[in-house]
Amino acid sequence: MEYTDIVRGMADLERSIAQGPYTDDWNSLCAVTVPQWFRDAKFGIFIHWGVFSVPAYSNEWYPRNMYIKGMPAYTHHIKTYGPQQDFGYKDFIPLYTMEQFDPHAWAKVFKDAGARYVMPLAEHHDGFQMYASAISRFNAVEMGPHRDLLGALRQAVLDEGLVFGTSSHRAEHWFFLGHGKEFDSDIREPLKRGDFYWPAMPEPDNLDLYSEPYPTDEYLHDWLLRTCEIIDRYQPQLLYFDWWIQHRAFKPYIKKLAAYYYNQAEAWGTGAALCYKYDGLMFGSGIVEIERGACAACQPYPWQIDTPVAQHSWCYVEDQAYKKSVDIIRELVNVVSKNGNLLLNIGPRADGIIPEGDMGILRDIGAWLRVNGEAIYGSRPWRICSEGPTQETEGFFQDNDSVRYTAQDFRFTCKGDSIYAIALEYPQEGAVIIRSFSYALEPSTPSFRGIIRDVSIVGSAEKPLWKHTGEGLSLTTRTISSEYPVVIKITIE
Repeated sequence: MEYTDIVRGMADLERSIAQGPYTDDWNSLCAVTVPQWFRDAKFGIFIHWGVFSVPAYSNEWYPRNMYIKGMPAYTHHIKTYGPQQDFGYKDFIPLYTMEQFDPHAWAKVFKDAGARYVMPLAEHHDGFQMYASAISRFNAVEMGPHRDLLGALRQAVLDEGLVFGTSSHRAEHWFFLGHGKEFDSDIREPLKRGDFYWPAMPEPDNLDLYSEPYPTDEYLHDWLLRTCEIIDRYQPQLLYFDWWIQHRAFKPYIKKLAAYYYNQAEAWGTGAALCYKYDGLMFGSGIVEIERGACAACQPYPWQIDTPVAQHSWCYVEDQAYKKSVDIIRELVNVVSKNGNLLLNIGPRADGIIPEGDMGILRDIGAWLRVNGEAIYGSRPWRICSEGPTQETEGFFQDNDSVRYTAQDFRFTCKGDSIYAIALEYPQEGAVIIRSFSYALEPSTPSFRGIIRDVSIVGSAEKPLWKHTGEGLSLTTRTISSEYPVVIKITIE
């Protein structure tokens, strides 16, 4: 695509936005509402796949780090593949084959895991497009697998009755490969738009809101039209942006993109939303995203956490270190109790196989949700979201995998006539007291004055012995034992 085509495309985009109903103005864009399907879904699958899965070393930032002297990836690359000027990142593309990729098998795995939506990335910071594109030939149809990976998975996901979304991490490509110009590598000038490595600009010392050098209009036009191409070809009902779109240079462009996307979604009639980090969009114009973190308290708005099944990498790497299934399930419970969704990332191999470590975690989550899903899907926060001494750390990159819960820790959801008290660590002796249901009469004490009709353990035939007193709701079980969270269903008269 020539730059004249970019200019023509921008003019077409402006005309489309002018037809409304949304315009590229925050006052207009904040009129959107989070789709009902997202609020009810609670659990989705994120997928980091790409050329970086070929070296399978360290993490998905291998294409950047292999060009930085002193980084482990730099040394590993030379030792394994030779000097960067002889074997660069582009030379991994023919090795990215995905020959065993079965999109329908994948979609079934995700459905069996209990996911209600699936979001494979469309393009990561490395600049390789996982979809058919008219903008650059460096895409999965013309190179590597020679297959529209994104389109194939989209169809399979829809066939399973799941919602399809996707993500763009293109913004960071502005500087992602810039270190390759600092020594004799295969990243050499001249680079022009459409090249795999273009523009490979210097990485700012501080990637803040105003970092120099600013992305050029040419780059921002390219970013915008690439994203619109994804929207038009694949109609994602959820579109996720990674960090750096909060940079000042992106502001006019992200507003145009949001207006275009929401107008298109209005025409589709399916309901759609943008996910963003670090105030990349105006609050109220999309879904707040928190990477590998949490909110400490229940939020009055829907939000989402994205986190990987692995401890250190979002993509497949050899000798992957995995989180424990029980910790991820507790994280799901904790997030949902605070009005959020969990987007859990997996990393397939370069041949298209989902590793057994990822599969084992997905099977465990699916087994738990098949029994306890009524406390998760379609639920809403109760007026109290948590009880107990253990609290999670709030913010980005605050993984709570090492948190150790006690028998006094509960998280709450509600739906219809039921409140669900989810015991994060069920006591071995089977004696439970939930103090949030105390009906103490002191004006200063939060209390529950409703009438409890029944108490049961979801997925168990045992009827617990229970009593509702001023101290709280106490119950005793004889046969309940689980390393996973146990759901106590409290039905209200």
